[in-house]
Amino acid sequence: MISKYFEASILAFVQGFSEFIPVSSSAHLIIISKIHEFNISSLQLDISLHLGSLLAIIFYFRDDLLNITNNKSLVILIILGSIPLVIIGYMFYSTGLIDYLRNLKIIAWTTLLFGILLYFADKSQIKNKIDTSLNYKSILIIGLLQVLAIIPGVSRSGIVITTSRFLNFDRVDSSKIAFYLSIPALGGASFLGIKDVLKTNIDFNLIFLFSIIFSFLISYLTIKYFLIYVKNFNLKFFVYYRVFLALVLFAIVYT
Repeated sequence: MISKYFEASILAFVQGFSEFIPVSSSAHLIIISKIHEFNISSLQLDISLHLGSLLAIIFYFRDDLLNITNNKSLVILIILGSIPLVIIGYMFYSTGLIDYLRNLKIIAWTTLLFGILLYFADKSQIKNKIDTSLNYKSILIIGLLQVLAIIPGVSRSGIVITTSRFLNFDRVDSSKIAFYLSIPALGGASFLGIKDVLKTNIDFNLIFLFSIIFSFLISYLTIKYFLIYVKNFNLKFFVYYRVFLALVLFAIVYT
């Protein structure tokens, strides 16, 4: 029993820490699962981890969400930007195509290539703000490119931040766009997981609750301190980390 809580703690930490920064949570969870086969139910775990992150983003932006009726245009933009990922993501999930993308070679290349893209995107000029410049055109571009996050290693937050920076939004607003779009994305992932659970006899036990709480705590802290980070620093640290991780993966899969 202790080992299951330890496994849940590791995976909840990885999920909560990597979901909202541009490094790909799915890639890191896959890498860890390749290193060690966890005994805890993967379906149960997926649901709890995504629910924890979803609750964290809702709680952190609770004031914004409570006042959302005063900014209906933003709601429409977030819904519009989420539609491509919801449709394509469901197609990949329901057909099983997503399983073919879960390998280290793909993760190595996407980690490197989209890390390089992030490097060049972060050099973009800063002249746009969410309140004045986030429109149908920009959100459609962001939403369409967010679909690439289906591929492990791309990073959903990473591709949204990269695209937003190329569109000349500053780092904070680019991160906020990624955070706002994460609510439908995590909500969809949680819904699919719960739908599958209803077809099984998985027991909603204390490990399930523990995973949600721990994922929530790590996710909340990551959101808080990542926003502080992007207010004061550029994104080169994440670029360097992605390049380093890619080189390690290349060494593993090609030797």
